[in-house]
Amino acid sequence: MSDKDYTLPTTMTAIGQDVLGGPEVLHEVKMPVPQPGPSELLVRVRATALNPTDWGHRARAGLFLPAPPFVLGWDVSGEVVATGVGVTLFEPGDEVFGMLPYPHGHGAAAEFVTAPARAFARKPANLGHPEAAAIPLAALTAYQALVDTANVVAGQRVLIHAAAGGVGHFAVQIAKARGAHVIGTASAANHDFLRSIGADEVLDYRTTDFAETLRDIDVVLDPIDADHALRSLRTLRPGGLVVTLRALGTDHLKAAAEELGVRAAVMLVEADHTGMNALRELAETGALRPALAGVFPLAEAAAAHALGETGHTVGKLVLTVD
Repeated sequence: MSDKDYTLPTTMTAIGQDVLGGPEVLHEVKMPVPQPGPSELLVRVRATALNPTDWGHRARAGLFLPAPPFVLGWDVSGEVVATGVGVTLFEPGDEVFGMLPYPHGHGAAAEFVTAPARAFARKPANLGHPEAAAIPLAALTAYQALVDTANVVAGQRVLIHAAAGGVGHFAVQIAKARGAHVIGTASAANHDFLRSIGADEVLDYRTTDFAETLRDIDVVLDPIDADHALRSLRTLRPGGLVVTLRALGTDHLKAAAEELGVRAAVMLVEADHTGMNALRELAETGALRPALAGVFPLAEAAAAHALGETGHTVGKLVLTVD
């Protein structure tokens, strides 16, 4: 496909909301197709994935976004249909995947999006658009936590909470690819799944207190809450690190870590061309495999949100865009 043989429509369908609330506030809206600015791509979205931040922002004020109306979504897999001035990495017709800049670059639950070219990488050749869309935000989060922040190396003991979830199941695979001994917490029903993607040990959080059971951990990845992060400090070896993805309620985490002779970091994911290329390479070698908990058409976004909010899905929920 080239920009010469593609007729760009003037309007597009997106999933928007005018008020905060439950999944029922989501509805289809018509919007102008955006135009790429300098260093930006216009991408025809073929699939987008959901993350807990989607239903968090849909339902509650006081996170990172202003009040609605808005269109949520950060994960994208699709095709470049136009490029802004200065783009050299891609051209129309290229299949790409990436994360729109978090948090203010939202808008992926739509037929088209614009974003900086370097927020994207070429889509893994061995994955379809739904699988590729499942990767960016969750896997980038895991990669930036374990590789960029914690610098996990072979032989280290890595504890991953909520290991069967979106971030967690990618974190298990990334840590394993770096040669770590991986321990995951999850309900018993998900233990076989975690072993199948590389976990060396699994703990049932419903029956086992990880803070009383585990010691000499090098790195903990906590996507759950401040309490989990604080309790995880007790599992670390001297100098070990807890990386939490929950910015709220962690004001005293670093001070508590210092008292114990360990470290703590609070991390938010960032758009990352280099990280996306690393994830593409892992996916193409088979070291990173997205698990899909469900695939819905864009029009059924509310149903997908409702399922995600149960907190019991394994892997990622994806919306496809025709």
